[in-house]
Amino acid sequence: MRQGVSPSCPPPPVIMPCQLFYYPSNASLAPHILLEEIGAPFELVRVDREHEAHKSPDYLAINPAGVIPALVDGEVRLGEAAAICLYLADKHPEANLIPPLQSAARAQCYRWLVYLTNTVQAELLHYFYPDRLGGEHAALIQQRASQRLLPMLAILDAQIAASGGPYLQGKVYTIADIYLFMMCRWTRNLSHPARSLTHLAAFLEVMRQRPAVMRAHATENLTPPWF
Repeated sequence: MRQGVSPSCPPPPVIMPCQLFYYPSNASLAPHILLEEIGAPFELVRVDREHEAHKSPDYLAINPAGVIPALVDGEVRLGEAAAICLYLADKHPEANLIPPLQSAARAQCYRWLVYLTNTVQAELLHYFYPDRLGGEHAALIQQRASQRLLPMLAILDAQIAASGGPYLQGKVYTIADIYLFMMCRWTRNLSHPARSLTHLAAFLEVMRQRPAVMRAHATENLTPPWF
């Protein structure tokens, strides 16, 4: 090597930010808020749902289920909002948005996240898409879904009360709270929305004032009522 000549060094690898494929106020809202809470760089990619872009070959290559959201993070391709939230919380432990592994608090976080996605969200989908279950009985299906949501919301309200609030696990803020906020938002136009319950109403006010929630609302151009 000649004196004064430095050996060539390869450039550092370019780390691409993860991409969240979203649609405003869709199930992508929870991972969007989570990404805002984490603070790491990310890119939002709006999916043209009105023109069935989520059924296009390009999108199906990312999420074969053809639903929103989807996440692309390097070689990782993920669908399902709850799975995306779990992945991001585990990838960014410094954000403290999920309790430690093997802890009782972690188990309870799993419990409430699964309850929200498997029970509450499933019932909300029956309410919003009753035609999927039976065209001529759609009105009845929607009415009964609305009724079944009442005790589910009551369970969540009681949990916040029992924990001492303001969150599902007391003062510990987790991805389950972000998911709960999204579910409550979806009830905003129901006859008995989540905000009609005392402890959920207080929870929603606390959530609404979080900077990450405000940023997500602004980016998605969401307007009142927030929940």
